[in-house]
Amino acid sequence: MKKLWSGRFKEKTEKAVEKFTSSLSFDVRLWKYDIEGSIAHVKMLGRQKIIPLKDAALVLRGLEEIKEEIQNGRFRFHDSLEDVHMNIEHALIKKVGPAGGKLHTARSRNDQVALDLRLFLRDEIREILRATDKFRKVLVVLSEKNIDAVMPGFTHLQKAQPVLLSHHLLAYFEMLERDSARFEDCLKRVNVLPLGSAALAGTTLPIDRNYVARLLKFPVISENSMDAVSDRDFVIEFISASSMLMVHLSRLAEEIIIWNNDEFGFIDLPDAFTTGSSIMPQKKNPDVLELTRGKSGRVFGHLISMLTVMKGLPLAYNRDMQEDKEPVFDTVDTVKSCLNVLTAMMPKVRFNKQAMARSAEGGFLTATDLAEYLVRKGMPFRDAHRVTGEVVRHCVDNGKKMSELSLEEFRRFSELIGKDIVHFITVATSVDGKNSAGGTSKKMVLARIRKIKSRKRGMVRET
Repeated sequence: MKKLWSGRFKEKTEKAVEKFTSSLSFDVRLWKYDIEGSIAHVKMLGRQKIIPLKDAALVLRGLEEIKEEIQNGRFRFHDSLEDVHMNIEHALIKKVGPAGGKLHTARSRNDQVALDLRLFLRDEIREILRATDKFRKVLVVLSEKNIDAVMPGFTHLQKAQPVLLSHHLLAYFEMLERDSARFEDCLKRVNVLPLGSAALAGTTLPIDRNYVARLLKFPVISENSMDAVSDRDFVIEFISASSMLMVHLSRLAEEIIIWNNDEFGFIDLPDAFTTGSSIMPQKKNPDVLELTRGKSGRVFGHLISMLTVMKGLPLAYNRDMQEDKEPVFDTVDTVKSCLNVLTAMMPKVRFNKQAMARSAEGGFLTATDLAEYLVRKGMPFRDAHRVTGEVVRHCVDNGKKMSELSLEEFRRFSELIGKDIVHFITVATSVDGKNSAGGTSKKMVLARIRKIKSRKRGMVRET
């Protein structure tokens, strides 16, 4: 099949070269955006009288017909035409005749590809924002439902202090809040119109880029044509934001895997979100969570891939940049699938509150509360820390909990300790007493939930 750019060449392209350079197998995904951008472009060409209005009307009709054919599965894509853009233009010329050849006036595949990718990412970022918002809501609902559940909080994966399960879950809410903010900020830089930059230098034809921007709902246009066609910062930034989100989803997945382990027994995963073993009948494996944890690596890999592709490219466009599509597409699919499956799974997780509470009773989790009790009695914190450490050592040596010590035993370590000590070293009072801003007390957690629920929802702006 004769290529649209074949005028300069005497020889046909080798089949091996066609196969090597073709991007159709993956960029076919951009067909909707390619047609959307082409419709806006040809409307502008007609309006500016760069092409006759009758030709513009013919092209518009042809593009709508091609759109319908693709939607209905009747359109035939040809690998020999390299990419989705050339396939659509070739079909258009075949359908409407010479007028179809006028579509590419004042446009290069360089700015055309940049436009399609920005249109695609604009839609997908909004979808990711909606999916992230859904998952955040699930975490809030779970936090409110389990507001009285106490569990051990950990540092170094060792029991540290008692916390509310709700407080722990809302820590992931905060992470996802930051993720959403990053995607929102990224969206601003995605939402820039590159079309009209042509190959790299702009065009001598009297185009109206602002009109195209209005048609395609871009708030701003690119200011430098060379930058516009060679910029993939927005791709790198998107994958970077996605990588941060996947870090958070992976951390949550890891914690749920740990909590689900028999040694912890904090939760029970729903059967519908687990799998069995091919040889061990008793197994119930957290494969969904393990895959979420594992899929983070492929997103991180895409980030490194794009940074590597772009790091040595001179201005302006280089064919290396064709390698941006697959990382973007796979990142979008991975992030959305992980968010969707976790959003579906988390409400069905059963929390074993009794096991969590029992675990919080062991390991001297209220030791810091004893130290702060001594501080309130006037002891310098470093001395209080030492005294509390001595109390803990005494308990370990004698196989006792702090709550089992008599007042006389306590007073061996400090005469500042009085009868009221019993009110300061229980798990319940430890949690309830953490009323500092952002603390784990029920009062503070409920205040945070109320603040979240009271604000306006729907962070995704339609432009």
